Amino acid sequence: MAFGRSSRKKQYVEPVTLKILVAGGFGVGKTTLVGAVSEIRPLRTEEILSEAGRPVDDLHGVEAKTTTTVAMDFGRITLREDLVLYLFGTPGQDRFWFLWDELAQGALGAVVLADTRRLEDSFAAIDYFERRGIPFTVAVNCFEGAQRFPAESVRGALDLDPEVELVMCDARDRESVKNVLVAVVQHALVLADQSHPTAAP
Repeated sequence: MAFGRSSRKKQYVEPVTLKILVAGGFGVGKTTLVGAVSEIRPLRTEEILSEAGRPVDDLHGVEAKTTTTVAMDFGRITLREDLVLYLFGTPGQDRFWFLWDELAQGALGAVVLADTRRLEDSFAAIDYFERRGIPFTVAVNCFEGAQRFPAESVRGALDLDPEVELVMCDARDRESVKNVLVAVVQHALVLADQSHPTAAP
């Protein structure tokens, strides 16, 4: 018998895997967010913006953007030993929205990433998740040089329901993004508990 060492092996815990969508308007930072937090090399489906797309792609506010997501971004993060999130970033341009229904299947919840310079671009994603009953949290990506507004002002501009959480974040910062994801998971689990109350004994 070996002394000074535990003879009991650490029990393996099979992690629960949850699917989270990251949605929002064109150029709002979805690819950056997934890349900042993913513990694996993110899968990206980016293409160079072409001259042919300029008439339909609104580059106002993101004039320096040169690529766009045409299918999805995919990443993974382990929040706890027993909890792993799979992140699916949706394409932001209108012509790729037909992919959203496929990506949304089986999702626990979603992040709607917003830019205060282009808040109107968030309405489509908010409406989408409200109509389908998918819990979501709005994360305001605080771009350098963008004017900062109080959270309540942004809530009012987006006409959010009281139960929808709104948080400020930096899509480039891992810890900031982790806080957003924790908020989404907690919000979704609370709603799930409310819709499936435990039966009284």
